[in-house]
Amino acid sequence: MLTKPQKRLLRVGVPVAVLAYFAPVLVAVFVVAGLVDVSRHKRWDLELLSRYFAGNGILTWLLAPLNILFDLVSYSRPYRLRLEDFPEEERAEIDGVLEIFKTRREEILADLRHRMAGKKRGMLFYKWYGKDVDGAVPEFNADYRYVKTIGVSVFNSKEKTSLHFGPLRLTIRLLYNLSPRETENIFIEVNGEKHFWHDDPLFIFDDTIQHRSVNDEDGERFCVFVDVLRPSALTRFQNVCVRIANALLSGVNRVFYKNWAMLTQKG
Repeated sequence: MLTKPQKRLLRVGVPVAVLAYFAPVLVAVFVVAGLVDVSRHKRWDLELLSRYFAGNGILTWLLAPLNILFDLVSYSRPYRLRLEDFPEEERAEIDGVLEIFKTRREEILADLRHRMAGKKRGMLFYKWYGKDVDGAVPEFNADYRYVKTIGVSVFNSKEKTSLHFGPLRLTIRLLYNLSPRETENIFIEVNGEKHFWHDDPLFIFDDTIQHRSVNDEDGERFCVFVDVLRPSALTRFQNVCVRIANALLSGVNRVFYKNWAMLTQKG
């Protein structure tokens, strides 16, 4: 009897084997790139490989050659960063965005609660891949050089995501919890390690690494997410790539967040 991970790999392995007959070099490039990409995880097992190559990581796998290119133009490639790892100018932009959230916290939380209206899991974008999406906080509609996505995710009671992979390593994900509580039942798990928000409301990581977010308590969890360019000497090239990504992906963020309610502005 085949296990679920084995079934996943079989469903993808058969068509890949057929494709390899007609385009062996192309398939070899993607397989090798995928193996290099997934090797960044601390622990390999059949479940991880099946999720990456045949589950919700397929898009990450298909983008692996491009993501490896972004690795090559970046200064460093750890899966976790600290604010001090960013150049001064980029850190100033990040600090400015976080300061807006801190200063207008109560106003933002009230707006989010209004938009949620009983939904289980909600996602609000102020900016997405450099494009202004929501004008509720006009300061977020500034023209940033490094900050590319600004939003907030909201979990209601007892909500969590499954283990998943972000698709594109052009940027790195910064999370800031607006409502940290002294509990170990609210956390983010990345690469098998849990980060508890009561220890530090700020967490910066490579979201193409397998991760999940958990709110296993009663009450809401509000978490800011900001995507910023990875520190690099080729910022202009990165910004061109952001514009291309925006053109290709604009209007389809619902595909990436199909299990979330999009918290569009209410009248």
